[in-house]
Amino acid sequence: LGGERAMSVSVGDAHSLALTAGGVWSWGGGAFGQLGHGNAQHQLVPKKVKAFTGQRVVAVSVGGAHSLAVTADGAVWSWGDGEYGMLGHGDEQKQLLPKKVEALAERRVVAVSAGYGLSIAITADGAAWSWGLGASGKLGHGDTQDQLLPKKAEALTGQRVVAVAAGGFHSLALTANGEIWSWGIGGHGQLGHGDQQTQWLPKKIEAFAGQRVVAVSAGARHSLAITADGAVW
Repeated sequence: LGGERAMSVSVGDAHSLALTAGGVWSWGGGAFGQLGHGNAQHQLVPKKVKAFTGQRVVAVSVGGAHSLAVTADGAVWSWGDGEYGMLGHGDEQKQLLPKKVEALAERRVVAVSAGYGLSIAITADGAAWSWGLGASGKLGHGDTQDQLLPKKAEALTGQRVVAVAAGGFHSLALTANGEIWSWGIGGHGQLGHGDQQTQWLPKKIEAFAGQRVVAVSAGARHSLAITADGAVW
């Protein structure tokens, strides 16, 4: 990393990103342009993403074959595989270089999560926006439609979302009061509702009643949470 101090990392199916004080570095598989270097080449060692020169990136997230970044001005940038609209540019084209998501240009984004074929963003007002592959209801809009542009998850209106996690075929949201909401495929119990049903809309996980959750993570078919007492679930 050129002697720079890494502040955070994110790992996907075949590529990785590291955020340093000096920029964004990527390495691994680049077949869809998900490394952000303007080509489809693989990188065997970390390489700085020059497209962010002059920008201060504050967060990054890696999906299956696409990448997301948030800059200090609250903008979201996406690049890589554009199938299903997961880049949020209104089309399904792949992007070899980071491109600003103009549909969220009037809003200040504070966090993002990239999953398999989908992306989720949180805006400063605590709303969650999702786009990309709608199969299994993992976008949280009550249907299976793909979304080529970011769409607000209306089912979470009234909740202040502070963290999101996009997984393989399900998604999680953490609210300011320490609750977790989950939606998408539940076939392996990954939604935490005590059954294996699919949830088309975000649903609160009642098993955490009396617990304050402070962090969440969604995998391919499982979920993890950390509670305020430092326990892992």
